[in-house]
Amino acid sequence: METAKFIQKYYRKRKGTDSLKWDALQERYDNADLTPLWVADMDFAAPDSVQADLIARMTHGVFGYSLTPADYFSTYQEWQSRHEQTIFQAEWLHFTTGVVQGIHDLIACFTNVGDQIIIQPPVYYPFFDVVNNQQRQLITSELVETEAGYQMDLEHFERQLIENEIKLFILCSPHNPVGRVWTEAELKAILSLCQKYDVLVISDEIHSDLILPGHTFISALTIATELNFLDHLIVCNAPSKTFNLASLLNAHIWLPDQNLRKRYEKWEELYRQTGISVVGQTAARAAYRTGDEWLADLLSVIEGNYQLLTQRLTKQIPEIKISELQGTYLAWLDLRAWLPSLDMKRFIQDEASLAIDYGEWFSPETKGFIRINLATSPEIIETAIRNLIKLDHKIKGGNQYVSDSDRIGTNRQS
Repeated sequence: METAKFIQKYYRKRKGTDSLKWDALQERYDNADLTPLWVADMDFAAPDSVQADLIARMTHGVFGYSLTPADYFSTYQEWQSRHEQTIFQAEWLHFTTGVVQGIHDLIACFTNVGDQIIIQPPVYYPFFDVVNNQQRQLITSELVETEAGYQMDLEHFERQLIENEIKLFILCSPHNPVGRVWTEAELKAILSLCQKYDVLVISDEIHSDLILPGHTFISALTIATELNFLDHLIVCNAPSKTFNLASLLNAHIWLPDQNLRKRYEKWEELYRQTGISVVGQTAARAAYRTGDEWLADLLSVIEGNYQLLTQRLTKQIPEIKISELQGTYLAWLDLRAWLPSLDMKRFIQDEASLAIDYGEWFSPETKGFIRINLATSPEIIETAIRNLIKLDHKIKGGNQYVSDSDRIGTNRQS
């Protein structure tokens, strides 16, 4: 399907639909009229097959305690084989309501109060919360920004493992917010260090299907298999980011090692006796069965929005540095050389009228960065670009910017 046809068919105006992204702006940003480019969900409807299967399930009308569909695993394994070449076994699979909840539970199960857990900022900010809120000690090893993009600081990471009694590492792969898709060599290097120092790894792979052309996702499971390290690896993923199904509360925890699996199952019996989400599994099975073309079209939209953002801002505001987007639908922008101060709220919210995720949420070291959600219509990305360029002209004392879409009247933001 052509990108324009995909947008026309699947884009939805979400304001007034109890959308967190659109309808919580007053609560989160003190301004209900901002253009929302923050929380990581999409403004696109799920694939037709998902909607059809959900309607059929709703029409049945009974929503009592349910079993996981018999073909759920095989359908998901076939999707994995087509898209990621990751081989699983059915007995490894456990369900949770979301990846963050899953990581929270895994920390509770496999570590104790006071244990040290390492992460790699700038990184998805709930990683900080799940460690700190459970009274574990947070250890960090910052990614390093280079001319070739963000890199893992393997020497610093190993030094942290040596100097601290690290029990657990939370890997973000692909990395949110910097957009890196880790290479086989990078994954092998980091997992080899964890193997050397006896560190349990949780690999958050929720963005694994959202890979832009020229890059290949490799699961930590594949690398750990080669390293004979499956007894120290847990993988979390979900259909929620891929198909915009977050509120259906269906995510995966993969436990390849039998001993880890038994420990988690015993912990679940005591602390997490939650049934499956029948609507979540109905939607996921449909998406994994027939969502290939929809995903390909979605990735074209994301790539187009990224190119629109980078080309226009690079030309109009060259002081803004935009990281290469390899995976996810989240653009990472460095504004430090552009803004005359780091009063980000005043400039980005009050002047540019944008609701975004601020860099300091992901690391104290990335104050002056912002994260922008690209999983929306090009018109909304154009609005963000226009507002930033207007702000630039105001800062520099130039003339007001008028976009081509303004001239021809095609800006349709609600």
